[in-house]
Amino acid sequence: MSNPVKATLKAAPGEDSGVNPIEFLFNPTQLAFEGIVETSDNAGTRSEASGKPKVSFSNIQAYKITISNILFDTYENDSNRNVVKKYIEPLKEAVKFVKGKERPPIFTFAWGTEIYLKYCFVERVTYKLTMFLPDGTPVRAVVDSLTLKETDGIPSESARMPRATEDRTDTIDARKTKKPGR
Repeated sequence: MSNPVKATLKAAPGEDSGVNPIEFLFNPTQLAFEGIVETSDNAGTRSEASGKPKVSFSNIQAYKITISNILFDTYENDSNRNVVKKYIEPLKEAVKFVKGKERPPIFTFAWGTEIYLKYCFVERVTYKLTMFLPDGTPVRAVVDSLTLKETDGIPSESARMPRATEDRTDTIDARKTKKPGR
């Protein structure tokens, strides 16, 4: 019998941020998928035939995958026993902006030959440390929830939204120097 293939988060195709892959120590027991179509009910507008309210379809949200109860355990590992350094730090780095870019790293979430999300980012991670050595070294962690959110690819730096302080033409100084009637 062969060893099971590990689920991984690895740098998405075209991602050049130097992101390290995240390999699950134990494979997830379930993947929860969420897809939402946003709608709005138009009060007062009803179908003549049935009398039911008319619904306007406004947007399709990005898919999300939530993985719960992910176990990381380094108790029996003699060399690198600190579970935070080995497994949790890469997850914490995944919810930070990439240096020099205004976005988190973009991953591909795969398990074996199955690619569940080709382009995604870690939207949320919550974890707890559940076992310690006598010297306080954490050796077991449980990720209560890891939420991956789909994106349509690697965002280009030119496509980012300007910050509130950038590229502002309507400033107080501009208004002071603006001639009336223009």
